[in-house]
Amino acid sequence: MIERPAAALKELVENAIDAGATRLVVALRAGGTDRIDVTDNGCGMTPEELDMAVQRHCTSKLQDERLVQIRTLGFRGEALPSIGASARLSITSRTAESDTAWCIRVDGGVITPPHPSSGPVGTRIVVTDLFFATPARRKFLKSPRVENSHAESVMRRLALSAPHCAMRVTLDDKVLFDLPEQSPIARTATVLETTPDTLIPLDEQRGHIRLSGFACGPAKTKATGSGQFIMVNHRPVTDPMLRTAIRVAYRPVIERGRFPVMALHLKVPLERLDVNVHPAKTELRFADEAEVRALVIGGLGRHSVTGPAAEAESTPALGHVHRVPQFLIRRGQTFLLNCPLSMSSGQSQQHRCP
Repeated sequence: MIERPAAALKELVENAIDAGATRLVVALRAGGTDRIDVTDNGCGMTPEELDMAVQRHCTSKLQDERLVQIRTLGFRGEALPSIGASARLSITSRTAESDTAWCIRVDGGVITPPHPSSGPVGTRIVVTDLFFATPARRKFLKSPRVENSHAESVMRRLALSAPHCAMRVTLDDKVLFDLPEQSPIARTATVLETTPDTLIPLDEQRGHIRLSGFACGPAKTKATGSGQFIMVNHRPVTDPMLRTAIRVAYRPVIERGRFPVMALHLKVPLERLDVNVHPAKTELRFADEAEVRALVIGGLGRHSVTGPAAEAESTPALGHVHRVPQFLIRRGQTFLLNCPLSMSSGQSQQHRCP
């Protein structure tokens, strides 16, 4: 479902990752309303595949008609036809076996057949005048600044889900980030805007479900959930159940109204997961939600007060800063959490668990 430029961008980048790209170049103008340009070095498409790609409900990604063994980010065959129906779409693609690239155009649903073109191996997709054919939807878009922020959020999630892929993103000719191929911890530190030594590694398993990733300590929080990134089988999601589990896990160690910063990766057997329950594929249905919730809460709870990032460092603004012991009780166990406290006098204060 394409409801704003960031949604179109998400579908195009997911297609590039599914095509095996190791290098992505993304450029947006006016938040993506005027232009979205995505270039990858993936496997490319033949003229026949190009013609199929812009037809509704046509896809070459499904290997299982029951929609159980879904291994790719995209699988419905709806994104390109939907974009082409409401915008001006140009796709130029070339396979490694082809001597030439091929280009197909769709303007407001009108398809121009593929014709020879020039271009390297891979695919370049250019979307212009988004929603020109549906002016009512275009009328309700936000300002370019707001649309750019949504696009940035999408690209940060996808950058975390594919650290093996180098990505360069520009918004109105300003470079948002230019990331080389990186290790998971290096990519996480870059996206979370921190350093690798401040990240707490996570690695927990419950049955056939594995939780991994990296989290910042309780000292680093945000006023919103924008610093929380969740991937399930490498698919970026914003699932409410998982966000609630994170909030419950961190409730004892951060103040109300603050949100922890982390990048979580869940590995779930394909047959225990339904990804086809939300138009944007950002919410999931688990065969055993209780098991997943318990793994996330327990795993984060066991790591939330350990590691180098859990020791809060503070720069005093007023008065003198003393580090005092603060305790918390979780499940009958007592933990010591070092936390800075600004004090007007030089006397330390005794904190006792309720």
